[in-house]
Amino acid sequence: MEPVLSLNEQGAVLTVPEMVILQMEATDRLDASAQLARRMYEQGRIRNLEVFLEQVSAREHQMATGLPGGIGMPHARSEEVVQTSIAVGITRYGHSIDFGASDGPATVILLIGTPAGAFSEHLEVLATLARSLFRPSFRESLRRANDAEVISELINSSLVFFDH
Repeated sequence: MEPVLSLNEQGAVLTVPEMVILQMEATDRLDASAQLARRMYEQGRIRNLEVFLEQVSAREHQMATGLPGGIGMPHARSEEVVQTSIAVGITRYGHSIDFGASDGPATVILLIGTPAGAFSEHLEVLATLARSLFRPSFRESLRRANDAEVISELINSSLVFFDH
């Protein structure tokens, strides 16, 4: 079977350039999540921004979402999410945000929202992204792209869903 690039089960791309923030500055991880969630909301990916942010915050309080290599990956499954989506923030040079990773703060933040009922898709997106982000070359490509179109394509192409 042919893989379907960057499409989730509804056949929609997971991220678009409008959901990428370059030169991000945030006071803390909740502010970073709020900035990214607003981009999702503006693209019609989230119904209720405040409720979604409460769910992301609750998830952050359960367990830190920082990954090694300067990655923050806040996420939530929510009734407010219309379709699985990823918003990306690349921090301004010299700026970073603490997401609780053991090796320090994040310079690449990926906010993932999935519909409440999409449990397996949620886990698949998290696992696939984590595998890609484990590779230093992939992290560096995101940091150095400095172009929202390129960043969204890197994220989308890293998430290949096979047509089952």
